[in-house]
Amino acid sequence: MIDVQRLRVLRAVAEHGSFNRAAAALLLTPSAVSQHIAVLERSLGRPVAIRSTRGVTLTEPGRLLVEAAETISAEIDHVRRQIDRLDAGRPRLTVATFTSGGRFLLPGALDRFVAAHPEVELTVRESEPETALPMLRRGEADVALTYRFDGPLPVRPGERPGIDWTPLMDDPLSVVLPRGHRLAGRTGVDLGELAAERWVLGCMKTEAYLRRHAERAGFDLDVAASTTDYFFAQSLVAAGVGVSLVPKVSLDPAPGVAVVDVEPPRPVRHIGVATPRRRRPHPQAAAFVAALTAAAEAHRPPLSRI
Repeated sequence: MIDVQRLRVLRAVAEHGSFNRAAAALLLTPSAVSQHIAVLERSLGRPVAIRSTRGVTLTEPGRLLVEAAETISAEIDHVRRQIDRLDAGRPRLTVATFTSGGRFLLPGALDRFVAAHPEVELTVRESEPETALPMLRRGEADVALTYRFDGPLPVRPGERPGIDWTPLMDDPLSVVLPRGHRLAGRTGVDLGELAAERWVLGCMKTEAYLRRHAERAGFDLDVAASTTDYFFAQSLVAAGVGVSLVPKVSLDPAPGVAVVDVEPPRPVRHIGVATPRRRRPHPQAAAFVAALTAAAEAHRPPLSRI
């Protein structure tokens, strides 16, 4: 039988990359960590971790066990929170959301949900996808309003997602230009036409897309300003600092800017809601997903179901 405590030790070794650092994190001695791993390996009949001068490398059985350890830990945390809810007197639901999606969709969803479930105590936590999804797995959030670009949901290398994804809407990106810009009157623009421009970045993920496009088009991306707020980025465009690429739900054009569509293939941000895949899902999570779906449909029909 595989001991859960030994799985916890192996998970710490994987996280910290060495027996010594794992021991410090677990408040154990390095010798105790080594003994736990040795007993685990004897019970399996094969190695789970290989030590070298560069640290610790997991074997394939070791990686499989770490995945199992993360799942078990998330389930235990989830059950602990369910037990705490029994003592709380009223059900609780924690929602993680990224800023612009929350600003756009949450008010309508909250109105619908609270009207139907006034007994539920709601908590909203602002989180980007790379933070929100681990929160779901650890049981720190029950629902996450989140997004992805053309790739899959962000997960750590080798990690099984354990996440159910419900698409809500497509959120195309547009170019935001100063009002007097030579291309401001256009209905569409190819990003290659902006090769000589300085750029204002409102999101690191947008920067990654722009850099890929610039590389394909043969020019270097010239960054004038970098922020984590699309609304601040648009105010910098209005001030003449540069041009920007902004998702539609984040558009809040000031008088000094013009918004122009990107010509196909137009970059798109896919907005959806993520829930953890569990044996006993949160009893109100499905109702909140339905409320978010209705809020998205009130703005526009979903453009895809990918």
